[in-house]
Amino acid sequence: MMSQFKNIFAYSYFVMAALSISLNAPAIAGELALAQETVLPPLPVAVSNNAVAAVFTSQGSFIMSFAGLGSGKRHDDTHASTFVFDAGRQAWKESAPVPGGDGRLASVAVAVDGFAYVFGGYTVASDGSEVSLPYAHSFDPLRETYSDLTPMPVPVDDAVAVTFEDRYIYLISGWHDFGNVNLVQRYDTVSDSWMQATPIPGPAVFGHAGGIVDNQIVYCDGVAVKANVDRRRDFAATNRCYVGLIDEEDGRRIDWRSIPPHPGEPRYRMAAAGVGTGVLFIGGSANPYNFNGIGYNGEPSQPEPGALLYVPLSGSWHELPIDGDATMDHRGLVKFDQQWLTLGGMLGNQQVTNRVNSYRLDSAGQAAPP
Repeated sequence: MMSQFKNIFAYSYFVMAALSISLNAPAIAGELALAQETVLPPLPVAVSNNAVAAVFTSQGSFIMSFAGLGSGKRHDDTHASTFVFDAGRQAWKESAPVPGGDGRLASVAVAVDGFAYVFGGYTVASDGSEVSLPYAHSFDPLRETYSDLTPMPVPVDDAVAVTFEDRYIYLISGWHDFGNVNLVQRYDTVSDSWMQATPIPGPAVFGHAGGIVDNQIVYCDGVAVKANVDRRRDFAATNRCYVGLIDEEDGRRIDWRSIPPHPGEPRYRMAAAGVGTGVLFIGGSANPYNFNGIGYNGEPSQPEPGALLYVPLSGSWHELPIDGDATMDHRGLVKFDQQWLTLGGMLGNQQVTNRVNSYRLDSAGQAAPP
């Protein structure tokens, strides 16, 4: 029994030590929390539902925002603008727009080997109709140029994207024109080709969030479609969470397993990413909504305070308080200079913002954006 106790103690110590190292701050009273550290200049314009990524090269470091929704929150406030923050100049500039000629929402972006990759999204017509886009592009922040890539086999928006082995990009579930899909589509940045990976086991969702730790994909929440008899379908938030282990011999194979839901209500459009030994989720809303921030139930949506951290090694959830304005309507969480950033998004009362919020662990026990 004593030997077993020692093993448990050693395991617990290892988990907390690993978290402290990976997030650059000590554990606090057995729990973790976030706090403000550095404030970067705001985006040139207020934007929400924008794809985000950060690229690091020997010639410079860059943060990028692609497309999104302007402060008017109407169908004609969608845009395809590209904004690039150059760390060397400490300034933003507008670059070439995302190709395709249309403003778009709910695209997703990731960084691989010095390039940003931008996928999908959807357009909104004046009558409110929406179309999922098949486009895939790479963006070179040094040359400020786009390259067209092989389109997605099944166009999706509001998906989760993660990278593996600095080569492969997995697009997990998402919305396709008239409904959700349970697909996991894998893109190979070397061969510019797509393959289907093991589908997700739970309900197909959109607006979920997730990240990857080593070969373990973690995603949570989002919105599932609920069919009804004799009336329109409902969009219902789901609190289901899953971890998927990528087979390192055959990356098309993913061993999906359910994990406990996080504390609190399910959240829609959180910012999330893998952060060393865990996956960090920030903000989001408990009331799923249309692109303008008004819930599918007709009620205005508000952002949820605080953040959540899931640690695959221990299978544990940690609630992280944030002392600052809550945000929602994010498409990703960006690591930059040992901090984690949200770019734009919506504040309370569906206010579209140009803020760049920065987070790090803090001994004060609170997490604060700028």
